[in-house]
Amino acid sequence: MPSPTQPPSHPFSVVALDVGGTKIAGALVTYPRKGAHPDVSHLASVPTDAARGGAAVLDDMVEVAHGLIAQATHPVIGIGADTAGVVDPETGSIAYANQIMPGWTGRPVARRLTDELDLPASNMGDVHAHALGEARWGAAVGLHSCLMVGIGTGLGGAFILDGKVVRGFRGAAGHIGHTLHHLANDLPCACGGSSHAETVTSGTALCARYQGRRFGDELDPSCMGAEIARRAETGDQRAIEAIEFAGNALGQAVGSWCNILDPEAVVLSGSVVNAGPRWRYALEQGFQSQALTPLSDTRIIEGALGSRAPLIGAAENLLDSIASTAKE
Repeated sequence: MPSPTQPPSHPFSVVALDVGGTKIAGALVTYPRKGAHPDVSHLASVPTDAARGGAAVLDDMVEVAHGLIAQATHPVIGIGADTAGVVDPETGSIAYANQIMPGWTGRPVARRLTDELDLPASNMGDVHAHALGEARWGAAVGLHSCLMVGIGTGLGGAFILDGKVVRGFRGAAGHIGHTLHHLANDLPCACGGSSHAETVTSGTALCARYQGRRFGDELDPSCMGAEIARRAETGDQRAIEAIEFAGNALGQAVGSWCNILDPEAVVLSGSVVNAGPRWRYALEQGFQSQALTPLSDTRIIEGALGSRAPLIGAAENLLDSIASTAKE
């Protein structure tokens, strides 16, 4: 891929693209000087409209990147993307994705961005990027290790060790939502399996439980997470039960994952983190019920960067990629 002929001089910018099932978000991540916190500016967003297929989504990524480059006031040294699906850590292509976005599997994301924009490009998984952002510039700065748990529509995760994402042999490490959970009761999962943690811990699972439906059923869009949390605060017992069940189920899973990984801290992120104190208390109780005694004091903290985390993480991954290429 193209690479700068010399190390970039500050200030410089990276075009960051964060591609999820709902929207393609983009921004300029600018590094004003060495060691200074990066600035995220010129936020842009277009609907993903995943049903159109992977080719159309990739076309839109290119267009968003073009628009951001045109607005840059500092040299743009590359494109850092993060996307849904399993991303090949060597090529930045989509190794696997489900049929929510038809034709996404196999898309050469990094190569297409490089070819269209004539700049170095990289791509990584969306939760991996979120974790890397928090590890480099957010809640996990200075930690030797942390487990990132992202709880929103689904459930994802990433393990950070010495400031780097543990991606696994195929780039699929961190799919904690697809680990077995004893409360899932053979519920079908979006991945094609069943009895997975995502079906009882995610925002979708919480909403389905409140609405008296199974995970995967069509849901009433007028009564989703924020509304259920509001109703719980007014004393709605069904809302309270749904929130506490999801929180406790997640806490049990986190305890089990900590028994395997022994992280210095767990970082929580995603929309469900805003479910309120009942959810958080239930999570803590579930965690204590499963964590081994030496791990019972593991810190569980909230992310600090919010929606900026994956954009910053994608930019950091691009810088890592450039540095690695320069050493070769």
